Amino acid sequence: MAALGEYGRVPIAFEVERVLDVAVRHDGLDGFVLSERRLEVPYIKDYDAIAGEGPSTWATRFDLSNWGLMTAHVEGQRAGGAVIAFNTPHVTMLEGRRDLAALWDIRVASATRGRGVGSAIFRAVEMWSTLRGCRRLKIETQNINVAACRFYGRQGCVLEALNHFAYGELPDEIQLFWYKELSQVAQGHDA
Repeated sequence: MAALGEYGRVPIAFEVERVLDVAVRHDGLDGFVLSERRLEVPYIKDYDAIAGEGPSTWATRFDLSNWGLMTAHVEGQRAGGAVIAFNTPHVTMLEGRRDLAALWDIRVASATRGRGVGSAIFRAVEMWSTLRGCRRLKIETQNINVAACRFYGRQGCVLEALNHFAYGELPDEIQLFWYKELSQVAQGHDA
């Protein structure tokens, strides 16, 4: 975790051209329907620009002793990475469970997007979590991050929960929680 400063140099900003509108099926008992809507005026979203939210602040806000940091390099250059939270009291995203890991942050440099770097990082996150006895992986994103939502779907994650009111200062953003069962990862590792 000492390399968080270097990790944070990979930009996480992206252009928001589309958003996902979320509809609940049968009072939430039958999942969600996501439909894309193009924005009339695109904008840039940079999570690191939000006060107190970038990687350099995490050590002051959380006990990182059980967290993991992965990095990816392509042709000798940092291409991205991920941070995984695990077994950390007071991190509500972990639901007080020791068998749940949270993909806290994942980023891929724009020059290497579309080359499989994100998928390789995600597989490493799954393995890291499985080796610590986790049965599930949890990921938070927002309805404005359509590319991330597509990515998590391709990785086998399922949208299981949402919160329309998570971001008081950003009332148009909906918090989305994706989950992935890790038992299949463990079985694949044992083979």
